[in-house]
Amino acid sequence: MEVSDIHVGKQLQVDYSPQGVVPIPNTAFLTGAAAIPGTGFFNGAVQIGSPVLFPIHTAALMVSRPDPVSNPLAFKAPSIFHVRGLAPGVVNPLDVILGDPLGPVGITMSTSVVLEINLVSKTTESPLEIDLIALMKKIGVKVDTGAKTESGAKAFAGAEARAGAKSHAGVTITSGSNITAANVTGLTVTDTGGNVLSAKKNFDIPHPNKEGWRLRHACVEGPEAAVYIRGRLKNNNVIELPEYWKGLIDYDTISVNLTPFGGKDDLYVKDILDDRIIVAGNHLSNVNCFYQVWADRLGEFVVEYEGQSPADYPVDQSDHSIAGYHYDVRN
Repeated sequence: MEVSDIHVGKQLQVDYSPQGVVPIPNTAFLTGAAAIPGTGFFNGAVQIGSPVLFPIHTAALMVSRPDPVSNPLAFKAPSIFHVRGLAPGVVNPLDVILGDPLGPVGITMSTSVVLEINLVSKTTESPLEIDLIALMKKIGVKVDTGAKTESGAKAFAGAEARAGAKSHAGVTITSGSNITAANVTGLTVTDTGGNVLSAKKNFDIPHPNKEGWRLRHACVEGPEAAVYIRGRLKNNNVIELPEYWKGLIDYDTISVNLTPFGGKDDLYVKDILDDRIIVAGNHLSNVNCFYQVWADRLGEFVVEYEGQSPADYPVDQSDHSIAGYHYDVRN
């Protein structure tokens, strides 16, 4: 059948079912007397625009510009896709929705996208905050792969690498008022009298995969007796804490770093319990991230104190072990 104009007064349905089988009803727009007027339902695919730009079936909704030869009047429209709200100044965060926790979606952008944003107003978007500049033009697309992740604290994985490192010959170290110069030789730092001021805490082992080589690493130093766990959450939002942490760490010092994997997610710590940490975000049913949990051990820890040797430490240090000192003086 070919007609020039069709007016559907209430609802248009394009559906299919085998002969003798009742089609699956459309529950979103309802049907019959309860149907929402001015609605259309298509149980299939829809193509809008030029008939030649999509030579094969690639999506449920395929949109392009109209063909300029066969339909020049429609081709004159300046835009392919245009979304407009009800009235100026009325902004609804739900005006445009892409995906949700029950149906997450992936987005692929061509490397030749031209992005122009004319910002009228800005509010804090939740759960994903997007900073927009009043007028921003970007030719091409910028792709960040695990570039910077912030969730609570700032975490860097492979933070910074530089070729051509900076070196200083002749190091001067000032500590208090009685040391004005020091020599740096290998792994130790000594004052001008030859007394050891500090030493790097290293381990040195045979290289795991290079014959005739060795591997040396040093310990991380900081103003706390910290312990940590790390791992990965996949389709799970609970970080299990070790049982031995009870009585070992101060729970008030716990910090958590979360790094989403495979895409952006607004992850955050919802609760910290004695035996686990609850993570929340956009996709609770599909959480995929790496985590690090740090905490300080119980007990008083003094970073700077007056004295001539570790024996002058002002608080109980029975559970401390000072490399290069306690190994020599303890039985």
